Amino acid sequence: MEERTLIAVVLSILVLIGFQYFIGPPPKTPTKTATNTTVKSTNSKNKVQNKTTISKTATNKNIGLSQTANSQKFVGAAKKIVVDTDLYHMVLTEDGGRIEKCLLKKYRVTVNPKSPPLNIVQVKPPNLPLGLVVGQEPGANLSNMLFKANKTKIVLNNNKKQQTLVLTDKLNNKISVKKVFTFHEGTYWIDLKIQVIDQGKKITSPCRIVLYNRPPSHKLEYVFLGPAYCTQGKLEQIKLKHPGDHQKFSGPLDWMGYDDGYFLSAVIPLASKQNWTVTMQKINKKGLVQSTIGPDITSKQQLSAASMNFGLYLGPKEITRLKALHHHLAEAVDFGWFNIIAKPLLYVLKFFNKFFHNYGISIIVLTIVIKILFWPLTHKGQKSMKTMQKLQPKLKKLKEKYGDDKERLNKELMQLYKTYKINPLGGCLPMVLQIPVFFALYKVLLQAIELRHAPFCLWINDLSAPDRLMIPGVHIPFLGGIPVLTLLMGVSMFIQQKMSPSSLDPMQSKMMLFMPIIFTVMFINFPSGLVLYWLVNNILSIIQQYYINKFTD
Repeated sequence: MEERTLIAVVLSILVLIGFQYFIGPPPKTPTKTATNTTVKSTNSKNKVQNKTTISKTATNKNIGLSQTANSQKFVGAAKKIVVDTDLYHMVLTEDGGRIEKCLLKKYRVTVNPKSPPLNIVQVKPPNLPLGLVVGQEPGANLSNMLFKANKTKIVLNNNKKQQTLVLTDKLNNKISVKKVFTFHEGTYWIDLKIQVIDQGKKITSPCRIVLYNRPPSHKLEYVFLGPAYCTQGKLEQIKLKHPGDHQKFSGPLDWMGYDDGYFLSAVIPLASKQNWTVTMQKINKKGLVQSTIGPDITSKQQLSAASMNFGLYLGPKEITRLKALHHHLAEAVDFGWFNIIAKPLLYVLKFFNKFFHNYGISIIVLTIVIKILFWPLTHKGQKSMKTMQKLQPKLKKLKEKYGDDKERLNKELMQLYKTYKINPLGGCLPMVLQIPVFFALYKVLLQAIELRHAPFCLWINDLSAPDRLMIPGVHIPFLGGIPVLTLLMGVSMFIQQKMSPSSLDPMQSKMMLFMPIIFTVMFINFPSGLVLYWLVNNILSIIQQYYINKFTD
């Protein structure tokens, strides 16, 4: 049993070390060879085929827009349009009729209060986001058009909760285009209506929207960053490794966009029964991604006019906000395999924060609730371990007596366990059951926008970042500051281990003393919110163990 217990502990450590590589579903990766793979699935209700094509080679015929979209020939004449709401400050340009900048007022670049607002539009000219093309092969490029805006400034407040911006122009004597943006107070949602009229009746594909994004400046370990789309409530995250890699999807679509871990840029088609074609391509080595959405046209029917409605979302991945907007936008908040546990934990954490207005305190309360839920099982396991410790002399005698007869030894051991009503694995079971909760909470504290730059107390001003106490004139190599919370967690784990009954021999017990050191090293770069959870959990376990040792025979 001692060897099995030691093996179980070692396996637990390996799980903790290796879980980082398995905490989420692997994103789809394009193949390196120029091959096409088609995956078909059928929906039981509408019998619509979804087609996904992955390839490294891409042409403008597939994407519908050249990589140098903006010739900048209208820069001097183009006017800027400013949109100011309670949530964001946006700048559009008549050059292409596109969004040039979107500053989120409630989110800053760093935790420093003087840091500037975060700009969710991560690209600069000549590749601006939300370009528009009409036609199919090769199609008329509207990204170089000089639109005329009906106003140059929009301010939303309590008196004006909604305003509309109209951009119009003619591509030539035959094709005219109108973009209508409708902005709303109190939301990151923007309505976009696109109207295209062709007097020559040559439109074979009404229009497409092109969204440009590049990786954000912040780097999140073990968190997906890149293009994604959602079809019938199922999230698909696309990983593009090399310039030219692209993926194509055709079928019913909820939304397509770019996920940067904390924020989402998404285009939402509002024609629910329409099939769509989405193509996502990596443009250069710097990570610029071009995502294109357009109607899935299978016929060559020529149209004289086309009108399409979209929704745009440029904002935080806040689960309650996204859920209220429908269209399966909340699927962008993805915790991988642990969604079933992580999302309820996030909702509970947000519920507690309504009362405490401090996510650090909310984490402590959540830890207490989890401990209470696991208390009966943990209590039973710890009592089982204490009984096992008392039975060590009897176990030793049985091994000496039946050491050469494994079958008889196992039979006698089972009888002994039955007599004293103990489970030899009862001490490990509570830890095994808590591991999924630990992983789920890790994902929540790492990815949830609610924890980004959320302060706790004293030097802990960001629960999503590692704990560091900065002392002027003191610099610790590779760490910078002192991981006080992590060190306290290691001490609490050592105390807990010393108090817990053990059936290991003295040599194995000494080896187990390295466990707190190993865990402390592992937790050094974990989010301080997660370390806080583990520290509080250890303290509660120490209290529980003290009670068992003092009052349980």
